[in-house]
Amino acid sequence: MANSETYDVVVVGGGPAGATAATDLAKRNRKVLLLDRPGRIKPCGGAIPPKAIEEFEIPDEQLVAKIGSARMVAPSDRHVDMPINGGYVGMVDREPFDEWLRERAASAGAERRNGTFTRVLRDTDGTALVEFRPAEAGDRSVTETVRARAVIGADGAMSSVAKQCVPGAKELPHVAAYHEIVRSPAPTSGKGLHDFDPTRCDVYYQGKLSPDFYAWIFPHGDTTSIGVGTELKGFSLHDAVDQLRKETGLDQCETLRREGAPIPLHPLKKWDNDRDLVLAGDAAGVVAPASGEGIYYALVGGRLAGDAVEELLATGNTKALANARKRFMKAHGRVFWILGIMQRFWYKSDKRRERFVSLCDDPDIQHLTWEAYMHKRLVRAKPAAHLRIFLKDMAHLLGIVSPWQKAERRVD
Repeated sequence: MANSETYDVVVVGGGPAGATAATDLAKRNRKVLLLDRPGRIKPCGGAIPPKAIEEFEIPDEQLVAKIGSARMVAPSDRHVDMPINGGYVGMVDREPFDEWLRERAASAGAERRNGTFTRVLRDTDGTALVEFRPAEAGDRSVTETVRARAVIGADGAMSSVAKQCVPGAKELPHVAAYHEIVRSPAPTSGKGLHDFDPTRCDVYYQGKLSPDFYAWIFPHGDTTSIGVGTELKGFSLHDAVDQLRKETGLDQCETLRREGAPIPLHPLKKWDNDRDLVLAGDAAGVVAPASGEGIYYALVGGRLAGDAVEELLATGNTKALANARKRFMKAHGRVFWILGIMQRFWYKSDKRRERFVSLCDDPDIQHLTWEAYMHKRLVRAKPAAHLRIFLKDMAHLLGIVSPWQKAERRVD
């Protein structure tokens, strides 16, 4: 072990968070090892807002579709279309997109290895030893170790790095997600509730499909993701997707692959080990409540983890590692808190889901929702609109208005 090669940073996990951290650190001339388990594709809607495209320099050729609207479907099958006026949401296919991110890290100077993380040990001088099973070794008992001045754990929601090294990580609650990737059908826009529009994402808030989250149909150009999530144990995700496909006619489409994975429900309270290791992405729990959005927050988390590790390596100050979480929560904690309240209240029953979808018919809510999502900020410049939204929201909460009573059509 004492003869193991030494890296400035070993990044465990090559998804958006890990690949971004590896890229940033390699650009700073740090010796980086990016360790990734091959063949892993996370079930994901694949949505990337303009803020992510701009901030993380994602080229247009990585976008397999550009979404111009969302359709929210209530338990009664009544639906609301929410157009994005003057903009779009980019869609990516996680398999080629994640590989592009890893290749970008390699181009920046990071060394790539395919393997499965097993544990973190300590050398005689206290330096971290990252042990892993190399993918090229046919014998699962074969392991290698490398020395690391710092470690970034970006190995997903059930992170082995987090469970071993960060207090409280074992108790991270999660939603189980499952989707099926199918060959996209021909467009049938304008033919009713279940028409297929390759430029529209459909979100189903129906207890029969998900008792506490939602189901989705997200076009990815030549392919489409049909999925569902739930925290309820014993609920059949496969049956729910099968039902959704039958109801929408997508059961006639060729199934290309099936994937399932956990999605964390909220950020961990601690992301580092007070020494030389910090978490990023799903491993840190940075998936937005209510929406389940994770790619943008993983990219941000990876960048912040890289910044914290760079500060640690440059100064030797172990307290720098805590800055990753502090900076993330300062920028996004309030949004996560609001979305968490929304999920706990509105997703609780079909009666509330019906009211929630009816609220989405309000132009003020549509405008402010897209502004917040597209640009990752809470809109503060329209106090009158916020007041109207608050009053309408209270009216729905108290049952003063019927779910589908028309809201005032006005945006300041």
